[in-house]
Amino acid sequence: MVLMGKHKADFVPHLPSGDFVIVVNASKIEVTGKKSEQKIYKRHSQYPGNLKQIPYSRMMERTPERIIELAVRGMLPKNKLGRRMLTRLKVYEGPEHPHTAQVIGSERAETRDRDEENED
Repeated sequence: MVLMGKHKADFVPHLPSGDFVIVVNASKIEVTGKKSEQKIYKRHSQYPGNLKQIPYSRMMERTPERIIELAVRGMLPKNKLGRRMLTRLKVYEGPEHPHTAQVIGSERAETRDRDEENED
């Protein structure tokens, strides 16, 4: 919903009006039932006989962030707009990420006032 922008008042279905979403600690994901033993991710290169099947356990060891990306991709529209929405999803294996929050105008004014006082 947040990637699509349906929570905003100015939502239109033909434009990417959603927000960026940052997911951290992807390596700590847990699945229910027997998915950890039975879930298989498949991809094909369109060459005959080149179907790759990757079990959940191996995917979790190598690229846990890919598990979340594939799950979210399945929930988005299957068109150009869905692919554009997926670029707004940022998934990281651990708790650190390079993104920072936006500074609200009042906070910016406070830091500017503080800097002016320090100069005097």
